[in-house]
Amino acid sequence: MLLSRMIFIQVTGEAEGQALAAKAAAKYEREQIINASRGKIVDRNGEIIAEDTLSYRLVAVLSPKATADPKNPKHVNDIEKTAEVLAAHLPLSKEKIIERLSKEGPYQVEFGKAGRDISHEIMTKISQQKLPGIVFVRDLKRFYPNGTFASHLIGFALKEENEDGTFDTVGKMGLEHIYNKQLTGTDGKIEYESDLWGYLLPNSEEMITPAENGYNIHLTLDKTIQNFLEDAMSRVQEQYTPEKIVAMVADPKTGKILAMSQRPSFDPETREGLTTNWLNETIENTIEPGSTMKTFTVAAAMEENKWDPNAWYQSGQYTLYDRTIRDHNRKGWGSITYLEGFQRSSNVAMAYVLERLGDKAFLSYLDAFGFGEKTGIDLPNEASGKIISQYPTDRLVSTFGQGSTVTPMQLIQAETAIANDGVMMKPYVIEKIVNPATNKVMHDSKPSEAGKPISAQTAKQMRELLASTVTSENGTAKRFQLSDYTVAGKTGTAEIPDDRGRYQYGYENYLYSFLGMAPADDPQLVVYVAVSKPKLKDTEVGSIPVSEIFKSVTENGLKYMNIKPKEIISTPPVQISSYMGQNAKDVQAKLANQKINTIIIGDGGEIKNQYPKGETEVLQGSVVILKTDGPIVIPDFTSWSKRNLMVYESLTGISFEILGNGFVVNQSVSPGTVITEDGPVVIKLETPEQSNVHIEMPEESEEEKLPQD
Repeated sequence: MLLSRMIFIQVTGEAEGQALAAKAAAKYEREQIINASRGKIVDRNGEIIAEDTLSYRLVAVLSPKATADPKNPKHVNDIEKTAEVLAAHLPLSKEKIIERLSKEGPYQVEFGKAGRDISHEIMTKISQQKLPGIVFVRDLKRFYPNGTFASHLIGFALKEENEDGTFDTVGKMGLEHIYNKQLTGTDGKIEYESDLWGYLLPNSEEMITPAENGYNIHLTLDKTIQNFLEDAMSRVQEQYTPEKIVAMVADPKTGKILAMSQRPSFDPETREGLTTNWLNETIENTIEPGSTMKTFTVAAAMEENKWDPNAWYQSGQYTLYDRTIRDHNRKGWGSITYLEGFQRSSNVAMAYVLERLGDKAFLSYLDAFGFGEKTGIDLPNEASGKIISQYPTDRLVSTFGQGSTVTPMQLIQAETAIANDGVMMKPYVIEKIVNPATNKVMHDSKPSEAGKPISAQTAKQMRELLASTVTSENGTAKRFQLSDYTVAGKTGTAEIPDDRGRYQYGYENYLYSFLGMAPADDPQLVVYVAVSKPKLKDTEVGSIPVSEIFKSVTENGLKYMNIKPKEIISTPPVQISSYMGQNAKDVQAKLANQKINTIIIGDGGEIKNQYPKGETEVLQGSVVILKTDGPIVIPDFTSWSKRNLMVYESLTGISFEILGNGFVVNQSVSPGTVITEDGPVVIKLETPEQSNVHIEMPEESEEEKLPQD
């Protein structure tokens, strides 16, 4: 009977109706998860904005079965002491911990959110107490190293527990949510056969399925320019406590968004400051633009040859379509030219311009500039705004930015046409999406035109007109002058509707804004800043907090980009060739004649590498770096930009530890030192403001204190 039973089991593989092979596999086969890293979010220079970092999860073993030797306990045997130590390091009370450790039945317990995402520092402090039964499991945590940094764009991701007790990191807001699928990797696993105690059996094979990390997202944002913007907005927020601030910086040549932020904002690491408003105000909310819209009204008239800056009109008030339009200076300035009227931000001037241009032509140009339509930026939930045009008075008030609504992103897009010789560029924030395992580019964005609403000649004339609002004694934008660069732009003061659709009244109940560019005749940056309801002193005007943000980010941003205004204005670019294989000293002499500064790395012999690469145009006064063989002598980095430091680091292989933003003010290794060790060179940077750069500004006229209609 025994022999027959053995033969039956061998042939069928079953006993008592159960598959023995399956039971053996369940008993002896083990599986270990290999966690995949969530993809990184980086700026256009590859600097980290969001990434996974090592963290720990706390587990408490409660079952006495875990202890084989009473002298070496492997479970929690002193609940009071264990709870006291853990309460000192975790955001959980001693009483709650005791309650958790006193549970009967479970082999082990965890501590929810308080026991996850524990730093290495906290883990080390707890481990040093050598608490029996306290175990740390390696884990990954989403890390945002920059604090409040384009937070409504980047968003945040959190750990979510699945039904099987495992955890996944899930994007909850912003890019983390929008591109959650691309950022999320696929966990791998190790399968192997083990004995009852989990040890690998002899001659058994490990079956490894590697983890596939999530894709990396490269943004058009520039971390340094974004930091300039965040710092300036935080200062204004603290000093003027406005209801809202929205600001953006863009490259008008490409449409790349280099910085964007808003206030109130929050820290994505802790979510501190996150209120009920989860909207990205730059694209998801609409505003009445105020007088910034006059830029596009006049551009339309200029393109149609209906703009005569030297013609005269009577300012103060004018009745058109049974609607009386008044200037913000109700008495007016008498009979003035249209040029002066634009500089003073006269609403009456726009009424006369509409009369000459015609309603139909005006609306067609608003459409050509992209108003009333989504820009198509690579972000969801974009609002389209609305150009009101049903009645003649609707079209009239739209000329100076009242009634009709737009998004800040639409204003940026439209302004690129003025800055970019008539060619309007579509804005975008995603540079590319890359598979980190293969470096294969899964998505690649390229600059694209959004239309050509005006000619290059009109764009040039508009830049000159906008620059006059800054330089003219009559200009409303005098406060926006920069110390080293020319500025072209238009101020705006818009009334804010309440919940009932009525306009709010009061000295502070306005949206103050500025839409501008610099340098004026060849803009490298387009900037929009809007400050809503700032708390102003009796002697202050709404343009003050707006100008403080604009001046700081624009001046510092252009200097960081090595933009030299005199060279942009008056000197042609120099064509850089490929100098590979040539003698560095000879090339240095040649470039010196073209007023190009040269830095030679090495002994100055044959050129092995260079920056910029060949067939590149640079401006006089720019720096060309030539790499040769031989020892590396540290130069004087004073006043170098962060970008040039990164190029030097890449060419030499020297490790830099860069502290701060702006320009170099100090370095740990003296100039002339030959590098012989692998240790990092510590370099400190400061912004011009940190270096006490002071900008003298002209006094503001009293009439600017009056809001514009």
